[in-house]
Amino acid sequence: MARAMASPQPVTARDARRVLLHLQRLSHEPMRSSAAAVTALVSQLGYVQIDSINALERAHHLILATRLEGYRHAHLAHTLEQSRTLFEHWTHDACAIPTAWYPHWKHRFARYGVRVQSSAWWKSQFKGDPAPTIRRTLARVRREGPLRARDFEPPESHSSGGWWEWHPEKAALEHLWRSGKLAVVKRERFEKVYDLAERVLPASHHAPKSSGRAHLEWACREAIDRLGIATATELARFFHSVSPAEARAWCAKAVKRAELVPVVVADARSGRPVACVALPHFKELAVAPQPDRIVPLCPFDPVIRERARAERLFGFEYRFEAFTPAAKRIYGYYTLPLLEGDELIGRIDPKFDRANGTMTVRGPWWVDGVRESRQRTMRLAAALDRLASQIGAAKWTLTDRLPKHRA
Repeated sequence: MARAMASPQPVTARDARRVLLHLQRLSHEPMRSSAAAVTALVSQLGYVQIDSINALERAHHLILATRLEGYRHAHLAHTLEQSRTLFEHWTHDACAIPTAWYPHWKHRFARYGVRVQSSAWWKSQFKGDPAPTIRRTLARVRREGPLRARDFEPPESHSSGGWWEWHPEKAALEHLWRSGKLAVVKRERFEKVYDLAERVLPASHHAPKSSGRAHLEWACREAIDRLGIATATELARFFHSVSPAEARAWCAKAVKRAELVPVVVADARSGRPVACVALPHFKELAVAPQPDRIVPLCPFDPVIRERARAERLFGFEYRFEAFTPAAKRIYGYYTLPLLEGDELIGRIDPKFDRANGTMTVRGPWWVDGVRESRQRTMRLAAALDRLASQIGAAKWTLTDRLPKHRA
């Protein structure tokens, strides 16, 4: 006899975000940092985004330092460049990923392998037939060992331009990396150094690709284990490895097997019910975070990276304005949301003046209904002390420049 389908349980937005914060290690005291702790943390989070913007500190370091006491850049570098317990590749963007999952990335390698044939943008980077450039670039890396894009002289006819104006050899290196032929050995001043994947990660490179069924199970299972409660689309978007349709089918089967439970989460602002699935023990995970601490979150923190999910769970609208023309920004270039307990209560816009060793902070801008009490001001000051220490600033200054409108 078929198992009767359970009725969806109602879940408040507060409980849903508490589950997320708990699984993403933001309701815990920071644990002591080391290379091993970085590996364990990235495995628990699923990945950590690697980003180039350095107005304050690079995103990967901010994400890790938020959760690790005494974090140092060398701890992450060790995992990526020496022990190789993490490797760099793509989810929604470049990320540090547990090397144990490398067989699942072979599905992504295969998709990227045909990208230059199907993408007009990729084709345009090669100024002609990409195959000879790709073969020549791979042969040179095979012959000479680790190389950077700058080690390949651009053709005389090519003028160096912006971030996306690549010379053909740089495009070939990126294509070969994304398709699994090359791996990132290390970064030098944030520039990738590439070598053959078989030399950088020999055991992982030669390991067989996971089956399609195992890959789908892995992608959805690991995502829900890190989100706790999610829509099928959010599961699919966690690693960007499977389609929403595949995730929906997987969720339906998991519910029938009683591995997940159906729930309905009320939108934090509108109260609109959103159909989700949840881990069966999700109520045990809805742990109240410490209410007496403010944590500034990096714009690419896993908790707020999915802007629609953050708005649904926290009732907090957040837009990353670094790529918005300065005159059109509302808050600032690199605005950090402020987490207090289980609520996003405001934002700041910090910048590191490295020449003077000073972190300058615009704001804070509190959301409607949040009062700037003496206790909250002290909590913010403590948070800024921690942030300044994390990035190596000797001091910080707070300026109150009002945005175009308040949060």
